[in-house]
Amino acid sequence: MASQPTRIPDAVSLPELTVRGVILGALITVVFTASNVYLGLKVGLTFSSSIPAAVISMAVLRALRGGNILENNMVQTQASAAGTLSSIIFVLPGLLMIGHWQGFPFGLTLAICASGGILGVLFTIPLRRAMVVDSDLPYPEGVAAAEILRVGSEGDDVSASTNSAKSTERATDRHANQPSKADGGSGVREIAFGGVVSALFAFATNGLKIFGESITAWVPAGTAVFRLTSGFSLALIGAGYLIGIVSGLAILLGIVLSWGIAVPILTSITPNTDGQAMAAFANGLWQHKVRFIGAGTIGVAAVWTLITLFKPMVEGVKTSFTALGQSRARGTGAKVGRTEQDLSPRWVIGLTLVCVAVWVVTFGVFLSDAPLSAGGIATLVACSVVFAVVFGFLVAAACGYMAGLVGSSASPISGIGIVAVVLVSLLILSVSQASGLLDTTGGGKLAIALALFTTAAVIAIATISNDNLQDLKTGWLVGATPWRQQVALLVGCVVGAAVIPPVLNLLYNAYGFTDALPRAGMDPSQALSAPQAILMTAIAKGIFTHQLDWSMLGIGAILGLVLIGIDAALAKRGGVARLPVIAVGIGVYLPPTIGSALVIGSVLGWISHRVTKARAKAHGKDFGPYAEAAERRGVLLASGLIVGESLVGVAMAMVVGFTGSDAPLAIVGSGFAATADWLAFVAFAAVCVVLVRRVLAAVPR
Repeated sequence: MASQPTRIPDAVSLPELTVRGVILGALITVVFTASNVYLGLKVGLTFSSSIPAAVISMAVLRALRGGNILENNMVQTQASAAGTLSSIIFVLPGLLMIGHWQGFPFGLTLAICASGGILGVLFTIPLRRAMVVDSDLPYPEGVAAAEILRVGSEGDDVSASTNSAKSTERATDRHANQPSKADGGSGVREIAFGGVVSALFAFATNGLKIFGESITAWVPAGTAVFRLTSGFSLALIGAGYLIGIVSGLAILLGIVLSWGIAVPILTSITPNTDGQAMAAFANGLWQHKVRFIGAGTIGVAAVWTLITLFKPMVEGVKTSFTALGQSRARGTGAKVGRTEQDLSPRWVIGLTLVCVAVWVVTFGVFLSDAPLSAGGIATLVACSVVFAVVFGFLVAAACGYMAGLVGSSASPISGIGIVAVVLVSLLILSVSQASGLLDTTGGGKLAIALALFTTAAVIAIATISNDNLQDLKTGWLVGATPWRQQVALLVGCVVGAAVIPPVLNLLYNAYGFTDALPRAGMDPSQALSAPQAILMTAIAKGIFTHQLDWSMLGIGAILGLVLIGIDAALAKRGGVARLPVIAVGIGVYLPPTIGSALVIGSVLGWISHRVTKARAKAHGKDFGPYAEAAERRGVLLASGLIVGESLVGVAMAMVVGFTGSDAPLAIVGSGFAATADWLAFVAFAAVCVVLVRRVLAAVPR
C-alpha cells in the first residue's frame, strides 16, 4: 500500500479555506441539512455528515483537477454543521404543538439557530488545546474522518475488481493482499449505491405505498399487552450501523424494559374504562406514562455526565485561556505555529457579544405580542438570554468532552435538552409567580413557549459545540489551521440555519407533526412523529400545569442511577463503559418501530465486523488494509442509506405540498396494507443481506 501522508507540518502552507471549497461546502450543507431535518422529525435521530462530506469533496475537487487534504478537510468541517445544527428540531416543533406558532418564522428561526451555532463554536475555542491537543480522548469520529481524508488524498481504496476472486488468486504478487489504488470515486460510489437503494425503497413506501412502514404483532397475556414489532426504514438501518452494537443492544434493553415490562404491567393494572382497542390502549399508556421513564433515565444520565466532566472542564478552560493570554502577551500570533492559531480572543469576545445582542433582539421580538409592559418583557428577555448563555457555556464544555469520549453521534443531546427544559421551565415559573409577569394558571401557553424557545437556544449551542472539537481533532491530525476551521464552521452554521426554516415549513405543511396538523382532514398516521419535541413539550406543559407525572420521571431517574452503577462496574472490569445509559433511555421513549430498526442496523454492523475480523485473523497481519477498507465501505454505505431515504422524504413533501393530497402517487388503496407489510418485510430482509454482502466483498475469503 502506498504510504499515507503524515500530518502536514506547520512550515508547509497549502490552500485551505478557498472560495470553491466554501461553495462546495455550502451545497453539501444544504443537502445534508434537509436530510437531517427530515430524519430527525421522523425518528428523532440525526447523522454525522463529516465522513460523507469528506468523500464527496475529494471526488468533486479531484474531478476539478485540484484539491488537497486540507481543502477537503475544510469542506467536511463546514458541512458537518448540517448533522448537528439540525438537532434544533428536537424542540422547535413544540411551538406548533402548543399552538403558539402556525409555522416557522424565517427570521426568528434563523436567528436562534445561527447565533446559537456560532456561540457553540466560540465557547469551545478555549477548550481546543486542553481537549484536543493535550488530552488522550479518543475522538472516534474525528479520527475516522482524518483517516478517510488521508486515504483519499493518496487515492488508496478497494475497488470492485480487487474484491473479486481473481484478486485473491494473485497471491504470488507481493501486493496481492493490498487494496489497489483508485481515483477516490469508489467512496462516492458506495454512498451513491446506498442512497439509490434507500431512495427506491423509501419511494415504494412513502410514494407508491406498495411497501408498508412496519409490521407489528400484539400479544395479550390476560389483561397484559406485549408488542413485537419492526420498522422497515433503511435510513434507520444506516443509523444503527453507525452507532454500533453496544449502543444498539442498549436500545434493545430500553425496548424490552418499555414494551416487555412497563407497558404489560400498566395494561394489567390500569382499567380500560373507555373500551379502547388493545393497541390504542397500550399505545396511550406508553405515550403518556412510559415515555417519561425514558425521559427520567436520559435526564439523570446527562446530569451525571455533567458532574463527571466538571473538573476536566474547568481545568481545560483554565489551560486554554492561559495559552491564549500567553499568545497575546507575545504581541502577535506570528510566533505561534500555524496549527496552533485559533481565532483571536478579540474576535471570540466580539462575536460572542454580537450573538448575545442578536439573542436579546430575537427574544424581544418573540415576546413582542405578549400583553406585558416593556419592563416585563425586558425582565423575561434577560432571564432567558442569561440562562441560555450561562447554561449553554457549561453544556458546550460538557458536550465537547463527550464528543471526544464517545463521538458526536452518541452524545446525549436529547438528555441535555431535557435537563435544559426542566431548569428553564422552573426558572420562568418562579419568576412569573414572584413578579406576576406571566399568567401560568391553566398552563400559560406563552410561558411554555418561552421555555421551549430558550431550550432551543441551548440546544443550538450544544449541538455545534459537540461537533466543533471533533472537527478540530480531525484538523489537528491532518495539520489544518484551527482558525480557518473555526471560520468554516461559522459559515456552515449560517448556511445550515438559513436552510432549516424553509425545510421545516415544507415538511410541516406536507405531513404535519404529531399533535400539530396544518389542515383539517389530514391523515394523522402520516404525520412526522418529532419524538423529542413531543417529550420536551409534555415536560414543559407538565411543569407549568403542575400535572407532570413526577412518579414516572422518578422511576426513570432511579433506573438511570442503577444503570450508571452497572456501567461503572462494567467499566472497572473491562476498562471501558459497556452500557450507554442514554441509549437505554432512548430505547424506552422512541417508538419501538424506530428502535427495532436501529437495533437491526447495529447487528448488521456487528456481523460485518466479526466476519471481517475472522478473515483478517486467518490471513495474518498483511490483511489489515482490507479490513480497514471494509470498515470504511460500511460507514459510507450506511451514510448513503440515510441520505437517500431522507432526500426522498423531502422530495415527497414537495409533491404533497404542491398537490394538497396526502398520498398523490399511491398506486394501491388501503385494502393493500396487509400485503404491503409483508412485501416490505421480504424486500427489507433482502436489502439487509445485500448490504452485508457488499461490505464483506471488500474482504477476500
